[in-house]
Amino acid sequence: MDYSVIIIGVLALIVGIVAGKIIFAKNTQQQVAEAEAKANSLIKEAELRAETLKKEKQLEAKEKFVQLKADYDRDVLERNKKIVESEARTKQKELAINQKEIALDKQIKENEAIKENLNKQIEVVNVKRTELEKHQEEHIRKLEKVAGLTAEEAKAQLIEGLRSQAISQALVIQQEIIEDAKLKANKEARKIVIQTIQRTAAEQTIENTVSVFNLETDEIKGQIIGREGRNIRALEAATGVDLIVDDTPEAIVLSSFDPLRREVARLSLQRLIADGRIHPARIEEVVEKTRKQLDEQVAEIGERTVIELGIHGLHKELIRMVGRMRFRSSYGQNLLMHSRETANLCGIMAAELGMNPKLAKRAGLLHDIGKVPDEETELSHALLGAKLAEKYGENPAIVNAIGAHHDEMEMQYVISPIVQACDAISGARPGARREIMQQYLQRIKDLENLALGYQGVEKAYAIQAGRELRVIVEAEKVTDGDSDKLSFEIAQKIQTEMTYPGQIKVTVIREKRAVNMAR
Repeated sequence: MDYSVIIIGVLALIVGIVAGKIIFAKNTQQQVAEAEAKANSLIKEAELRAETLKKEKQLEAKEKFVQLKADYDRDVLERNKKIVESEARTKQKELAINQKEIALDKQIKENEAIKENLNKQIEVVNVKRTELEKHQEEHIRKLEKVAGLTAEEAKAQLIEGLRSQAISQALVIQQEIIEDAKLKANKEARKIVIQTIQRTAAEQTIENTVSVFNLETDEIKGQIIGREGRNIRALEAATGVDLIVDDTPEAIVLSSFDPLRREVARLSLQRLIADGRIHPARIEEVVEKTRKQLDEQVAEIGERTVIELGIHGLHKELIRMVGRMRFRSSYGQNLLMHSRETANLCGIMAAELGMNPKLAKRAGLLHDIGKVPDEETELSHALLGAKLAEKYGENPAIVNAIGAHHDEMEMQYVISPIVQACDAISGARPGARREIMQQYLQRIKDLENLALGYQGVEKAYAIQAGRELRVIVEAEKVTDGDSDKLSFEIAQKIQTEMTYPGQIKVTVIREKRAVNMAR
């Protein structure tokens, strides 16, 4: 649209209106001339502005055209570029496909040549095999003619000769087996005799399963027993230890397979007698305090052990386990003494071999921590010990030495055979270990764990050297009728799943307590 024409028309209209007003007002000729001059000036000015505006619009249109053309050219270039790239990729793919087809044709030709060659070789082999069979038949006929025997007769004679030779060799082997069996039988017989002697070693058994608590006077025995035996029953139920009060002057025997329980019972009795107040409620309170005190003592023993051995940076939980070794035995040998002895042997051997003695001593001390776990597990003590050491950030060499000291894990570090050898040295010295005691202790533990597997069972204690199992149940979960049934089921399970001498008495105890505080 031509804006200049519109602007000129508008201006002319304005000028006409102005002129009409001037004429209508009957102004003078001079005013008319001035108005005309002014109108002409406005018209010229309007024409100039219209021309300027027209040029500006034309320039804008040209610029827009140039911009659109540039955009179009750029799009065309990009499309052409993509087309060229696509064509190049297509050509490359076609070239690769052609090369693969050429290689495939070449491979097919080579395979056909190989196949043809193999067929020729097979034909040659078949021909040679036929000739060989003919030669073999001729050779057999010649041998039969020379020997005067047929092939079947020669085969029979050969088999007979081999049979006679095998019988004679079998007799020799049989004789060797008999001699070897006699040697092993002698060794086994000596082992049985030694085990029999060990079973009569009363002092060692007392040391491992019995503690004697000395009294100032025999009058204290009555206080410990209590009215109708309620005090001694409460003490046995709280500690899991069998208290034997007999005619032995000024002494009570504490019997339990677990040294930790015996120590709790001994310290609790000592406190109760010193305090003078002995009744069931007081007994339970003192036993609980003693257990806490013994836990602190266990930690102190562990800390003192690692300090004496010069071992630093050990996790607190591992230190506690080392302390618990003081109250455990392995095949009749005190576990802490065995571990300390193994640690010192490892340190000396590593130093002699030019290795790190501190690392070896650390592995020797921790090699049996799997024997003092907080919870029962299906893993062997070596694998469990390795798992615990890894859990508490021990060196991989120590973890491997613990897990491999019974060949249950592959040895990956030089320190592992050192720990294994020192463990064997410590355990193999005369009188260090006794298999019978360990089997007895394991049977007692299995007896308690069997009862703890039933629902509603709170505690289970094997007393009277394993001849009685006392099971304490929760009154809220087990009724009186369930108690009878539970006692029968536990007895049946012990009878079917365990091997034991004599008989085992199963006692289920259900007690209802109502406790309130008067403030």
